[in-house]
Amino acid sequence: MKYRKLANTGLKVSEISLGSWLTYGGYVERDNAVNSIRRAYDLGINFFDTANVYERGAAEVVVGETLQAYSRESYVLATKVFWPMGEGPNDRGLSRKHVFEQLHASLKRLNTDYVDIYYCHRFDPETPVEETLRTIDDFIRQGKVLYAGVSEWTAAQMAQALGVADRYLLDRIVVNQPVYNMFNRYIEKEVIPFGTNHGIGQVVFSPLAQGLLTGKYKAADQIPADSRAGRLEGMRKGITEEKIAKVGQLSAIAEELGLSVGQLAIAWILRQPNVASALVGASRPDQVDENAAASGVGLSSDVIERIETILQ
Repeated sequence: MKYRKLANTGLKVSEISLGSWLTYGGYVERDNAVNSIRRAYDLGINFFDTANVYERGAAEVVVGETLQAYSRESYVLATKVFWPMGEGPNDRGLSRKHVFEQLHASLKRLNTDYVDIYYCHRFDPETPVEETLRTIDDFIRQGKVLYAGVSEWTAAQMAQALGVADRYLLDRIVVNQPVYNMFNRYIEKEVIPFGTNHGIGQVVFSPLAQGLLTGKYKAADQIPADSRAGRLEGMRKGITEEKIAKVGQLSAIAEELGLSVGQLAIAWILRQPNVASALVGASRPDQVDENAAASGVGLSSDVIERIETILQ
């Protein structure tokens, strides 16, 4: 496993990180979830990601309980806040009240004194950015959070946050967690250049496009019922015959290189220096093995050019 610095910080994270969205605490059987986390740690993955909203806290419990077997100093743990956690008017968003209450709830579920990274899971137009950043800055000063992050914020929203932090001498955000894969490249236009110029690294999720880039879907109308796309209509809409055909062409390149198409897709993401880690999901330990093998794989300019030709 290779490691990268998170933007301009001194924190080093594994190029492959393990997430828990739509997996742990939900449809993945608990033993498989636990064994996947353990396998990731054994392979050198030191970066584990969850969120309060994943299965309404159940994912945090599984992740926290499993990581108790390892020294807290040996891994990087991230969680998030924003989405509704109840029916009340203050049970959502990035107000001081909600952020304060949810961090402490997450720490309890994770059974830890601090999280390494605390993400604002989305931008909250109803709460002043200053209010949110001051709250997280308080946590950093208290030692409950080490680094501030955001997820799926635009370059303009991150610029606003940096301006507020600098104006009031608050800790800056240092990481953004956006979607990024061969079929969703919006961050290349503004987000990556902004991160490069302002010391904000990317930890990208859905690097395999919800499994599409593993090659497991052979036809848009033949999606296995037990797959994530089979259970979630939103995912099914993203699986088209055109994309499946492109995956077939990418598979040919991967085979030439002795890789799976999924490993090729992750290596393609890691070609970006501003990307610190590719966040993968796994419902079985063997999937962790498969994804982790993409760390350290370099792609020549010729291969990248061939990939671009297919993607265009």
